[in-house]
Amino acid sequence: MSKSGVLLLNLGGPETQAEVQPFLYNLFADPELIRLPFPFLQRAFAWAISTLRAPKSRRNYAAIGGGSPLRRITAAQAQALQAQLVAAGYDVPVYVAMRYWHPLIESVVQQIKSDGITRLVVLPLYPQYSISTTGSSFKLLDRLWAEDPELARIERRQICSWYDQPQYVQAMARAIREQLDAFEDPAGVHVLFSAHGIPESYVTQAGDPYQQEMEACVQLIWREVGRPNRHTLSYQSRVGSVRWLQPYTETVIPELGACGVRQLLVVPISFVSEHIETLQEIDIEYRELAHQAGIREFRRVPALNADPLFIAGLVALVRPHLLTSAPAFVPAAVGGSLLER
Repeated sequence: MSKSGVLLLNLGGPETQAEVQPFLYNLFADPELIRLPFPFLQRAFAWAISTLRAPKSRRNYAAIGGGSPLRRITAAQAQALQAQLVAAGYDVPVYVAMRYWHPLIESVVQQIKSDGITRLVVLPLYPQYSISTTGSSFKLLDRLWAEDPELARIERRQICSWYDQPQYVQAMARAIREQLDAFEDPAGVHVLFSAHGIPESYVTQAGDPYQQEMEACVQLIWREVGRPNRHTLSYQSRVGSVRWLQPYTETVIPELGACGVRQLLVVPISFVSEHIETLQEIDIEYRELAHQAGIREFRRVPALNADPLFIAGLVALVRPHLLTSAPAFVPAAVGGSLLER
């Protein structure tokens, strides 16, 4: 008997201090994330850089409570998604898997196989596609399906990117307006969209659509915001000495302060969950940098997490791919692309 399931994919993160170094090892051992000219050095490089970076990373995680909240938040998103699907008449299991920490993709797909799923809808929780995020997870799934004949019988429906999904755009715009209205002078706030960076070579040499999709996403959200504030897109969280997408957030903030900006609203735009880059890098490091630059009022738009409007957008993304029988009455589909309007 046919049976659908939904798989939510995310990056993962260490939940304890002891998990920081092995998490970093898994991260840097991925050739889709860090590309070396000599692949046979990947594991040695991962061990060296994870060992060197672990002390600083432990301090950063300690500053946000000791570990990453990503697993807990992604589980809450899965629960909310499943509840909305059930309410719409689709009683399907929703699984959570992480690329670099537990529950790892490799173990979760074994559970999916044991549960008798015949069609799996794969939804990465990255709105914009990148080789280093969605692409890496899809490549791993391809390998697992190629190696296991039982998995190969499970049909996969993969959603590559969804930066233009209407409810996602609307939820982001609403969150931005709410934060703007909390400022003393909402009209005088500069809005800074801060996206997770990737090496520039991924775009220029490998054809990664991430930058193009990010710019389009910001345009859609800003059009939905409907405010006259000035806004900027920058990139954060670079690693190593290679050139990453620019401008860098840590450079833009001092420049804005030097230009007279005194109220700044930062919008994390790459991820839909709170994580180390929002809770520590933006809330602590960039806040301090902004104050040093003369920016008096600094706010950050919270991640969407399990926002009901956002979850409704995820329902709209996965529902067309489900095999389960539809209810007697199905409301009109709410998915689609704002770019197609």
